Amino acid sequence: MIQDRVNQVGRVIRTALPAEAEAIAALHARARATYYPDGIPQDGTDWLAAWQSVIERPDGHVLCVVEEGRITGIASFRTPEGAPAEAVKLFQFHVDPDRWRGGIGTALHAACVEEWQADGKRAAVLDVHVDNRRAQAFYARLGWTPDPENPPAEGDHHLYLRFSVTGE
Repeated sequence: MIQDRVNQVGRVIRTALPAEAEAIAALHARARATYYPDGIPQDGTDWLAAWQSVIERPDGHVLCVVEEGRITGIASFRTPEGAPAEAVKLFQFHVDPDRWRGGIGTALHAACVEEWQADGKRAAVLDVHVDNRRAQAFYARLGWTPDPENPPAEGDHHLYLRFSVTGE
């Protein structure tokens, strides 16, 4: 498992704790609100319960960035059901909008890649909302490309991206 990472600005990247689910769910809501022009869709998901479940999953990982005692970034990933063991899916990746452009996302992504490499993962996938142009540009800068195995279907609200963990 990834070791706690501390840099010169007092930023720690570590595994999230179950007691932090409420703060993580709140950050998730703030970040999602930025790319839904008509407001976050209310699909009945209990995001607090969902994050509690994800944090406690034995086969998943939730990393968080902590600065000055406050969670400022989160990433959730695991091997999807039915996928090969060397595959990983980045299910959630969010930085607090108040902290954008401060290097948090880049540092968190590097920690994810470090964990994937340590776990023997070769390829990562994710889906990103079509209206989230900022996230799409971020992922492109880090080497994510459209997933040729999952082109978007007509009317789809997500784009599917792929990342080579091994650099191939």
